[in-house]
Amino acid sequence: MLCKLQNLKKCSLKAGFLAILFLNMTATLWAPMAKAQVLNSEQMDGKISGTVLLKANNRPASQVAVKLKSHAAGIFRSILTDFEGHFEVRSLPPSTYEIVVDEPGYEPAQTSAQLDGSSSKLVLYLKSSNLRQTGRSSYAVSARELKIPGKAQSEYEKGLASLAKKDLTGSLSHFTKAAQAFPDYYEACYHMGVVEMNLGQFDEAMQAFQKAIDLSGGRYAWAEFGFGYLLYREGKPEEAVTAIRRGLEKDESSPDAYFILGMALLRLNRLDQAEKSAHEALLRNPNFAQAYLVLADVYGRRHEYRAQLQGLDAYLKLEPNGTDSEHARQARGAVLRILPKLQPED
Repeated sequence: MLCKLQNLKKCSLKAGFLAILFLNMTATLWAPMAKAQVLNSEQMDGKISGTVLLKANNRPASQVAVKLKSHAAGIFRSILTDFEGHFEVRSLPPSTYEIVVDEPGYEPAQTSAQLDGSSSKLVLYLKSSNLRQTGRSSYAVSARELKIPGKAQSEYEKGLASLAKKDLTGSLSHFTKAAQAFPDYYEACYHMGVVEMNLGQFDEAMQAFQKAIDLSGGRYAWAEFGFGYLLYREGKPEEAVTAIRRGLEKDESSPDAYFILGMALLRLNRLDQAEKSAHEALLRNPNFAQAYLVLADVYGRRHEYRAQLQGLDAYLKLEPNGTDSEHARQARGAVLRILPKLQPED
């Protein structure tokens, strides 16, 4: 089963990638006002939770991606079930939501929920598709889980725990042992790349991401995203765009990927495409502060200073004490000095 992103408290990949990786990113000095609305806390107090089970034996379907969307509310979220098959999505406005679980080897399971009050609980069942699957390209959920030795799984979970504590050396040791115990453990290879990147071992990180891509048969989107980020960092934005878009063909639910794509497009001065990528990130997570920085960069380059100011304000509201907040405040001050000199808008 593919292991995708979820919350740090649920031992997620996002913890490894976003919480550490983006601390090392150099933010652009311009920032954004996305056209996506940031809803206030009163509007965003809903919660949808539930459990995904295997219909054949009523076992929990762990590490399965649950996609939740509402076109009316402009919401697109994706979260991974925990090891007991549970999932939970918070900060949702009232709306009708479509919930879908589409896992290889199983028939798609979907339902809808009308969120009027504070919460809604669901149960979804995955039924085997009864399709014959052969070769590495077919990863039936339960079959792959059974192939992972207990030692490898234990080391992998220890690696995630160490990564959550920002113990990079310890986490790298655990992920390495996990990959040694189960050579096809592409999730462990991916995390090795994340840690090596944050240790400044960029060549090793690139090799680890490439290995994760190869072991997964090119189906593991987050390895592509990590590979693309390193290409961006090396000053190869065109190649970075190709890698990230290749990953998005497999998983289009990640706001992080659209953010990285937006930065690479900015470096190529493709402003319209960068703006679109930032909006895609905000569609999936309205509170993704860094996406506002990408948008603000777009507006700054277009000399749309009022929109730029709104973007900086939106970022600072979400990240008043973030790693890029001081730069954002400096940029905001510069914009405020420019605005009085502009001709009044009609």
